[in-house]
Amino acid sequence: MRSLVSFVIVIALGAMLWSCGDSGEKAKATPTKAAKAANPNGLSDFEMEHGVGPIKEELKLNPTLDAALAKKGMKTFETKCFQCHRVDSKLVGPMLQDVTLRRKPEYILNMMMNPEGMIQKHPEAKKLFAQFLTPMANQNLTKDEAMSILEYLLEN
Repeated sequence: MRSLVSFVIVIALGAMLWSCGDSGEKAKATPTKAAKAANPNGLSDFEMEHGVGPIKEELKLNPTLDAALAKKGMKTFETKCFQCHRVDSKLVGPMLQDVTLRRKPEYILNMMMNPEGMIQKHPEAKKLFAQFLTPMANQNLTKDEAMSILEYLLEN
């Protein structure tokens, strides 16, 4: 009798384990608590690394700097960004020296062209807002203007 009860228990456990299987499909990964804390807005991997905004794919930048584009970017920077940013010191916003070493070009462009969305959704932009207590103003930059400013920042 004992062996019959043991046999029934083993069969029942086996059936339970079999029914909990993934039926041939890969189990969907659920984010860990740490991953959710670092990415509470459910951003894609691309958005976490490259920012939230109109730049939705990795750019292929020219390895050599375009001096004319950088000069145009410097003028645009002086007109639209200089009120809050300096390359070599903090002002209202963060210092931009070496920003191209700290951030991906797509992140920088998305921050320039979509500052509200970045501050609202991206954890690094939220940290900058918390640190400087002033949101980055949307200067309504075109992609070409933002690209010229990026070239200027790459030059510096």
